Amino acid sequence: MLQMRDALQRLRRLPKTPEGKKLIRYSMVSVVSTVVSQLSLFVIYGFILQHSAIWSNGLANAIATVPSYYLNRKWVWGKSGKSHVMKEIVPFWALSFAGLVLSTVAVAAAQTWVKHHLTSHHHLLATIIVMAANLLSYGILWVAKFMIFNRLFKHHPVHDAEVEAHLIEG
Repeated sequence: MLQMRDALQRLRRLPKTPEGKKLIRYSMVSVVSTVVSQLSLFVIYGFILQHSAIWSNGLANAIATVPSYYLNRKWVWGKSGKSHVMKEIVPFWALSFAGLVLSTVAVAAAQTWVKHHLTSHHHLLATIIVMAANLLSYGILWVAKFMIFNRLFKHHPVHDAEVEAHLIEG
């Protein structure tokens, strides 16, 4: 019981720590990225490329990766100025590509499942199933990406206070 109470106290203190604040910001960026990706996938697969979950997924993820990179770099890890190609851009896009591969496998499997298991093929239901496969695949990678990005976008602790002051003023 004491261990549970200690764990709960640490959890309550987490949002006040620099790592906790970073995790919250990372989560918020993930929400934004997920909304952008899911809306893009809904529009692209649902209305434009109705027969290609794979191409739709690729386009939706490419669209969502751009704001994700800039929000993560600036707001979560407090980086400013020019991006370093080999230390930031290439690893970020490589991880995004890994996510794209995993999500592509997932949406292809979902599209195949829909074709073989839904007797009355309703495209709206197929779109929802494809969106769920995309969402699930990115959920699996979420924690690993945080840990990797935390190493990629290192910054000084003083910068946390500067970012917070800027957000309060702005």
